[in-house]
Amino acid sequence: MKILISADMEGATGVTWPADVLPGTPQWERCRAMFTSDVDAAVRGFFDGGADEVLVNEAHWTMRNLLLEQMDERVRMITGRHKSLSMVEGVQHGDVDGIAFVGYHAGAGMEGVLAHTFLANSITGVWLNDVRASEGLLNAHVVAEYGVPVVLVTGDDVACEDALGYAPGALKVAVKDHVSRYAAVCRTPTRTAADIRAAAKQAAELAVRHEPFQRGPFTIAVEFDAEHLAMACTVVPGVSRIGERKVAYTGATMYEAIRTFKAVTTIASAAIEEQYG
Repeated sequence: MKILISADMEGATGVTWPADVLPGTPQWERCRAMFTSDVDAAVRGFFDGGADEVLVNEAHWTMRNLLLEQMDERVRMITGRHKSLSMVEGVQHGDVDGIAFVGYHAGAGMEGVLAHTFLANSITGVWLNDVRASEGLLNAHVVAEYGVPVVLVTGDDVACEDALGYAPGALKVAVKDHVSRYAAVCRTPTRTAADIRAAAKQAAELAVRHEPFQRGPFTIAVEFDAEHLAMACTVVPGVSRIGERKVAYTGATMYEAIRTFKAVTTIASAAIEEQYG
């Protein structure tokens, strides 16, 4: 049994504030240990549950956040940016039986600690076939095309509730309870590590690869907080404006749709000015 862990940081234990997740800040250095603790607990839990192999894919910001030296010696980890499938890199090789979303969060425009979709700000909403989408929802549709079920989701309580919509059978572990975008009632790393490890052990039973299936076509709409960002994104083939601050496009598969989404967010990010957005 092979498990892939997609590891994001905003939904990690103790994280509530931008500086907690911005590489290079003192708070990021502190929170890296708690992020690593969450991921390592999932790794150990999956091995407890009978996994033969656990591969971690770093999915936050520069994708160089986890402390490999503090993790179980049996794990392997993909570190660094510019990967074909970004947050779920590794799922495409046909040998993954289940995936865990560790440290996930709610989407742009939703309640939730540090809620966003791909860009920390500037995107005010993303919709997949008219359903408001989080990163979890988007990535769940990608992995479904490879026959891989989502078996575990960790994050704040809002992220766990969001996961009911895209992975109702997955185990969920809330490591903190949402108070506002920048505040939460947090559990200690000792407590959350135990909860995540126990859930991962149980989730291993759900890691049964199914036949890949297509649900397409997929129409993704992206709303920005400024008009010029929508205009900039129309340089991506197939992307058109459907409103003053909103663009949309359609992909035949989710693989195609998520790669276009990455192009859209990259273009938008490059068009953001420091002071005026």
